[in-house]
Amino acid sequence: MGRWGRQSPVLEPPDPQPQAQPPPAIPPRTFMRQSSITKIGNMLNTAININGAKKPQSNGEASWCFSQIKGALDDDVTDADIISCVEFNHDGELLATGDKGGRVVIFQRDPASKAANPRRGEYNVYSTFQSHEPEFDYLKSLEIEEKINKIRWLQQKNPVHFLLSTNDKTVKLWKVSERDKSFEGYNTKEENGLIRDPQNVTALRVPSVKQIPLMVEASPRRTFANAHTYHINSISVNSDQETFLSADDLRINLWHLEVVNQSYNIVDIKPTNMEELTEVITAAEFHPTECNVFVYSSSKGTIRLCDMRSAALCDRHSKQFEEPENPTNRSFFSEIISSISDVKLSNSGRYMISRDYLSIKVWDLHMETKPIETYPVHEYLRAKLCSLYENDCIFDKFECCWNGKDSSIMTGSYNNFFRVFDRNSKKDVTLEASRDIIKPKTVLKPRKVCTGGKRKKDEISVDCLDFNKKILHTAWHPEENIIAVAATNNLFIFQDKF
Repeated sequence: MGRWGRQSPVLEPPDPQPQAQPPPAIPPRTFMRQSSITKIGNMLNTAININGAKKPQSNGEASWCFSQIKGALDDDVTDADIISCVEFNHDGELLATGDKGGRVVIFQRDPASKAANPRRGEYNVYSTFQSHEPEFDYLKSLEIEEKINKIRWLQQKNPVHFLLSTNDKTVKLWKVSERDKSFEGYNTKEENGLIRDPQNVTALRVPSVKQIPLMVEASPRRTFANAHTYHINSISVNSDQETFLSADDLRINLWHLEVVNQSYNIVDIKPTNMEELTEVITAAEFHPTECNVFVYSSSKGTIRLCDMRSAALCDRHSKQFEEPENPTNRSFFSEIISSISDVKLSNSGRYMISRDYLSIKVWDLHMETKPIETYPVHEYLRAKLCSLYENDCIFDKFECCWNGKDSSIMTGSYNNFFRVFDRNSKKDVTLEASRDIIKPKTVLKPRKVCTGGKRKKDEISVDCLDFNKKILHTAWHPEENIIAVAATNNLFIFQDKF
């Protein structure tokens, strides 16, 4: 028993829980694969001319303009190039994406676009590295795919950047640094790096500094492994910047960034008899300012807030947020669509948002009985739940995010649609991340879905939606109205225009 709770075992016996179908075997690789996002020949880096953009009729609310698209525009998309997570760092200068091929691509804000008047949101490739490789668990005869599930940035304390990335089993801490100088003229080693025989050193010289082209290096600093029996779905850095949590289907572990050989189990909802299992953990996150508070959501549609000051083991929550189900909407799919796929605390720490299949809800941490705001995302799909169940789309996990001022929230939908909700005006808009709008001076037009009757000119029928095109991962710049939207293998960047 440690300060934070039970110490997680290094290895645990497999549980009789059905595992996901393992991916096909991948031959070992000894080289770094190039992401489609960084293929120079296929990258479209089109920035809008804000001064020349047509200004639509508006009442002071933001209209969104196309800024950039990253990634190959080919219709033939390889599974490894599909983007699996998107994350801005704390000042928005860097934007990281992870893909199913285990790669992390970091984009940096273009200084010229930031200094322009008005400011533009343009990003260039800063660094690309292979974070995870496919592995094989010989004890369980299970393939561990290299897909990046989450990326989280640490607060920057010096010119070096640090980030955490995780696949299903292993979390890694990466150091991203710049180098534009090298040293030469050593006394004890040759220029090629070989150690020189001290007997051959006849004179001492002072090493000199040589200017070299700027290099961005990504190096692994820590590897946190062997602590999760099930697939990791969340990681979150604590506000103390010393610890972080990792959550899988049944357990949440607490790690120290300097300790890789042990973690502490702070939540464990695994029943003694697995046949009695009724829910799983779907997401977890630390409070942005209170280092002792964290929340986690479940497949039952509940959110639990835990305080590590009250107990080292947080199996008993401090608060539980749950909305009673409307009996009129009760159906065979009620439990599935009530499962929470993502939960995010606001920047102020007073509120949090949760995303279920059909809606996004805003909760006040001081009120557990019901959300203070509920926004339907694609209510028109309620009549199609049967077909969505048959093609497994009903199990899609959509993420959500806040803007920097906690006044707006964003989440994704199908047909490459994404929704933006203004909490102040209570207005919302549906936009599309489409290749048809990747032109300079393009202002995004609101999209509407027709559920029946006569369809208007600018509307799209619900029967025409493409459920293979989905926006699962979105991110909002922490200080400006710049958003990043992942659509399959493409990363769209949009910015506002007032």
